[in-house]
Amino acid sequence: MKIIIDTDPGQDDAVAILLALASPEIEVLGITAVAGNVPLELTAKNARIVCELAGRSEIKVYAGCAEPLMRPLVTAEHVHGRTGLDGPSLPDPSMDLQPGHAVDFIIETLRKEPSGSVTLCPLGPLTNIAMALKKAPDIADRIARIVLMGGGYFEGGNITPTAEFNIYVDPEAADIVFRSGVPITVLPLDATHKALVTKARNDAFRSMGTKVGVAVAQMTDFFERFDLEKYGSDGAPLHDPTVIAWCIDPDLFSGREINVEIETRSDLTRGMTVADWWGVTDRPANALFIGDLDADGFFDLLTERLGRYEG
Repeated sequence: MKIIIDTDPGQDDAVAILLALASPEIEVLGITAVAGNVPLELTAKNARIVCELAGRSEIKVYAGCAEPLMRPLVTAEHVHGRTGLDGPSLPDPSMDLQPGHAVDFIIETLRKEPSGSVTLCPLGPLTNIAMALKKAPDIADRIARIVLMGGGYFEGGNITPTAEFNIYVDPEAADIVFRSGVPITVLPLDATHKALVTKARNDAFRSMGTKVGVAVAQMTDFFERFDLEKYGSDGAPLHDPTVIAWCIDPDLFSGREINVEIETRSDLTRGMTVADWWGVTDRPANALFIGDLDADGFFDLLTERLGRYEG
């Protein structure tokens, strides 16, 4: 599977990138950075830090949109720390950003590769993806699928009572993506909140004794402090790697083809993914909305793949 990872790293984004780069089923054509968890300057830097941690400095990283389509940027340093990758001590990257804009890279790649051969994997706000669809409507028919982390239904929201962070930051972009007609798989909070990094699972990362294993353990140690206090759970949800895991082994997940609409107007519910889980409207299905995952299978896959990195 050929993919483009669109991301705003973020510790869980970093783990998702590491999972993709360790998986032979996946060819990462490039990584595009977007503003989200932290501003664009840091997300573009963090994406390169993770590539170098993986020993993959040949991966092309592009900087994209620095702010949402219509709103001021909302960031999440309260979760991810000042750098977005707080936890481990990782060196600044030596690899350069690629010239050009991430949106243009997405468009050019989709036009160059055979139609239906490239999957887009957004892990953050959907600004870059929406801008590409607006700038080049012809690419919609060339995208194999968009597999994204975002939204929630039964779990509600994590930035407002009804909205998940990625969708809330740029709801207008999300609305464009969900109306695009492109096949979409959604990994919402309903699924990702079941991918908990328990102490035993994090100990398994740390016991690898490799740079990657230890760094991932340190990232999740930092990342979980917020969710443990907020949810009182046994560990922090590891949201973004579920996107890559679905691409590798969709049988680890279950969900429904349903209609999902994005609320863009209400101050009370802005950014809500209005998911017609029970089929009570006549609106046509536009997304595979994942409701559950095999958590043990997911972490078995993640641990095995991270274990492929040398010390």
